[in-house]
Amino acid sequence: MPKPYKAAISVIVPTLNEEKLITQFLSQFTPELKATFSIELIISDGGSTDHTLEAVEPLLSESDKIVRHFKPVRQTIAEGRNRGADAASGEILVFFNADTLIECNGQSVLDFFTAVLETFKLYPNLHALITPVRVFPDDERPSDVAFHGFINWLYFCCITLNIVGVGRGECHIIRRKAFDAEQGYNERMAAGEDFDLFRRIGAARIKFLSRLCVYESPRRYRKYGYGAIFRAWGSNALWVVFRGKSHSQEWTEVR
Repeated sequence: MPKPYKAAISVIVPTLNEEKLITQFLSQFTPELKATFSIELIISDGGSTDHTLEAVEPLLSESDKIVRHFKPVRQTIAEGRNRGADAASGEILVFFNADTLIECNGQSVLDFFTAVLETFKLYPNLHALITPVRVFPDDERPSDVAFHGFINWLYFCCITLNIVGVGRGECHIIRRKAFDAEQGYNERMAAGEDFDLFRRIGAARIKFLSRLCVYESPRRYRKYGYGAIFRAWGSNALWVVFRGKSHSQEWTEVR
């Protein structure tokens, strides 16, 4: 019997009705790229009722995996990420949201993962990495530049000044051993699970890779506005720190 495929990097993508954007994300992972870095793709689907899974399947290889949620109770994104991690074989876990892009604005996926591996090799005691996040360049407005510029600066300060561990769910890069030691994401949290995990890891064991960037859809910001988004992020962060749970009872999907 052949040995199970053992990846070096597991890219985990939680999905829920992401047929509009998931294919542009997965198309970045060519067979050549996956072979170069020994990458496996894991789609952790929370029970999509659209054509997400039909769109995903042709873009996956034999070594990739789809994890499905069949229970009638809605799955939190923390549960989706953890189920993806359960199926992962890589020593480095990279969690991306389905509405993100790496190969954008002159940045290549090859450069991205090269920088990730080089950084972990250079800092063997490092547990996790985060990057700046921006809106897709074609959709970017001055308000996007201002808001994300501030948030990226804030996260940079939190990490480099060793204030608190922080991380945005658009992209989490974590050593498997560190993820397991923290027992993954808190599945009871409907939101704020990204901040909670990186707070537990601690700023001293996280590096902010400012030379990289992950780009995301502006769909949530367009629907709710930055004021409401910032208040929600802030209230969830405070509840995570002082109550050990999120303020939001449910995270509404925006598609």
